Amino acid sequence: MQKVTLNVQGMSCGSCVNKVEGSVGKLNGVESVKVHLSDGKVDVDFNKDTVDLEEIKDAIKDTGYEVIEEPTDGENSGCSCCS
Repeated sequence: MQKVTLNVQGMSCGSCVNKVEGSVGKLNGVESVKVHLSDGKVDVDFNKDTVDLEEIKDAIKDTGYEVIEEPTDGENSGCSCCS
């Protein structure tokens, strides 16, 4: 199982959360998805042998939102300019 945190731009309300969680959550191989609306982040646990990261990003883009950075794996959780 792999966990990533994606930075997603454009989410602003509960409906946005439901759209993203629903779209990503229905992908085969996604174990869990959690949107952190105030942070503009989406945590995804997935089986990388079943679904790849590009499919997850595409599902988010298909709901109308933009993935604005590469995922972080938790090791470099500080600001992007300092890592």
